[in-house]
Amino acid sequence: MNKLQDAYEARAKKTNKIEDIKKLKTPMSVYDRLDEIASSTLEELFDEDSSFFLKCFGLFLKKDGKFMLRIRIPAGALSCEQAQKIGELSKLYGDDYIDITTRQQIELRYIQLKNISTVLKELDSVGISTFQTGVDNFRNIVTSSMDGLGDTSIVECKPIIDELQLLFFKKEEWIGKLPRKFNTAILGNSINDCNIYGHDCCFIVASCDGEIGFNLYLGGKVGVQAQDCGLFLTKEQVVPTFKAIVELFKRYGFRDNRNKNRLHFLLEAVGMDEFVKAIKEESNISYKNSGDILAKDEFVLDSGSIYKLNDEINAYHLSIPSGVFSGIDLIKVASLCAKTDSFIRLSVEQSLYIISASKNKEEILKSDIYSSYASYQNIYFNHQIACAGTATCSFGVIPNKPDAIEMAEFLQKEVPLEDGKVRMYWSACPKGCGIHGVADIGFEGCKAKDDDGDSCYGVHIYLGGKATKEAKEARVLYKAIPLYEAKEKVKGLMIYYKNYKKENETFEEFDSRVFSDLSVDEIIEKIKI
Repeated sequence: MNKLQDAYEARAKKTNKIEDIKKLKTPMSVYDRLDEIASSTLEELFDEDSSFFLKCFGLFLKKDGKFMLRIRIPAGALSCEQAQKIGELSKLYGDDYIDITTRQQIELRYIQLKNISTVLKELDSVGISTFQTGVDNFRNIVTSSMDGLGDTSIVECKPIIDELQLLFFKKEEWIGKLPRKFNTAILGNSINDCNIYGHDCCFIVASCDGEIGFNLYLGGKVGVQAQDCGLFLTKEQVVPTFKAIVELFKRYGFRDNRNKNRLHFLLEAVGMDEFVKAIKEESNISYKNSGDILAKDEFVLDSGSIYKLNDEINAYHLSIPSGVFSGIDLIKVASLCAKTDSFIRLSVEQSLYIISASKNKEEILKSDIYSSYASYQNIYFNHQIACAGTATCSFGVIPNKPDAIEMAEFLQKEVPLEDGKVRMYWSACPKGCGIHGVADIGFEGCKAKDDDGDSCYGVHIYLGGKATKEAKEARVLYKAIPLYEAKEKVKGLMIYYKNYKKENETFEEFDSRVFSDLSVDEIIEKIKI
């Protein structure tokens, strides 16, 4: 552990302001006062509470004086009862607005201070919580939306996720105690539909010497894919290995510059080999070397809305533009699920699946709620991500969610596609919460110049990110172009894809086959219209 200690001490000469705030009190002392806080005014709210402590419980004070509330939904698995409750709370207290997030969670917005305590108690009554969904905590653990379901499932991960969560969830020694946030994902499916390589800690289903387990990847974050650390884990080794990793991160992780405090930077400082030695020492486990990754199948929706899990059960996709949903519609989904003995899985691409028997196909597809989203069941909306943007995020440079929707509607009208798959991810600023860097076509909000030389909303356009069969960051195709011009550029790209792709070929496959050996200038020349 000497190299980890040396790296820590080299960065321990000063701590950031948040670390100083943590010394003032404990998060639980604030949580225990929620009833009192809810009966006060915003002016009476302590700065440290709004800047850190309330965020430990998913409560974010926004510029409109109201709160965004992030709800923890492990593995994105939501029961009818839970969906019903969230929908009701959104209607009653959150302006009937819901965001589905890229960590398979739900965010309520526009919650008034006086209603916070009531909303949290109501969520708790159906077994869901907002604990540790913000700041320096273990964020929601994600997996495939099809986890444990159908022919593509190799290892069911939800029981493992429950075990992992028991290590830290609602435990005072962990709440807000990490150097920075810690994202975890575990994939036991042959399809990678959860951006498995983009997290601090990734367990990816693999085979080694005839045994099924997981390869361990570490150090992912926005714009950086995790790296293979060379270890194969049995199913029984996942939990103790995770415990060793997070103990090391808590002990040696940097606490100075918050922009460089993720696990990635500790690995960068000491090297992967040294960190792996520390894992072995901390866990006292003898590991095999990495096995063969089994998550190699492409995930493509049939006819735009159905994923066949096996002969008996389907995943019915409800494509939700930019993840913008409503309490009323979630209640309708819950009602349909109760009627058809179905359940809900949220998607990292900000949509949801109704998991139901094949015999319910007609009833689900013809239901009012499914029919109301039918126009969004197409290639441009099915795999779309867009972060909050200027409406609700102080970092946003462009509106973003409306821009993503407008782009998808424009492309569906101009270049309709009957088959294939295109992942379009939008980030409203360089922070990259829309994970644009791993998209087939990614958009990063920026300021641009219009035809008259005046400032306007614009984007950098990225091309060729890989997040399914392999991990690879996208490259910049266009820099700082106005949004209206971006439409025409992407239209040209989609026309080229439509004309030259193979039947059912995804854009990720198409890019690898057609564009990977070309320079940016050569690609731009090809797609001109």
